[in-house]
Amino acid sequence: MTVTIYHNPDCGTSRNVLAVIEAAGYTPRVIPYLSVGWQREPLLTLFAEAGLTPRQALRESKSPAAELGLLDPGVSDEALIEAMLTHPILVNRPFVVTPKGTRLCRPSEVVLDLLERWPAGPFRKEDGALMIDASGNRIIG
Repeated sequence: MTVTIYHNPDCGTSRNVLAVIEAAGYTPRVIPYLSVGWQREPLLTLFAEAGLTPRQALRESKSPAAELGLLDPGVSDEALIEAMLTHPILVNRPFVVTPKGTRLCRPSEVVLDLLERWPAGPFRKEDGALMIDASGNRIIG
């Protein structure tokens, strides 16, 4: 199974999702989107496959969204996309793509829906909450 993660190493959720993927035995393709940036068509495809609008994928906190005036509901999708192309940090994270689908993995346990196998338990979220118990059962999400 191929796994791709659009990863922000400064984000606890993104680090945790990557840890889940790797602990499950996958070697994902890691896209460091903050350093490589976004291209319009792949970004639009990612949103479409995840079933999200640009507004739903907008990272509002710890980003320049407010300073750029992007939090106003009247800002168009096209304006959001242009801003995301200029400021990659505006795209929420992490996105994960597998043959089972594409999702914005917030909260981090969403990644379990995209994997054929899970890591051995117990496995905890970035906030310490149990995600998978010692028997390998999903606890949350």
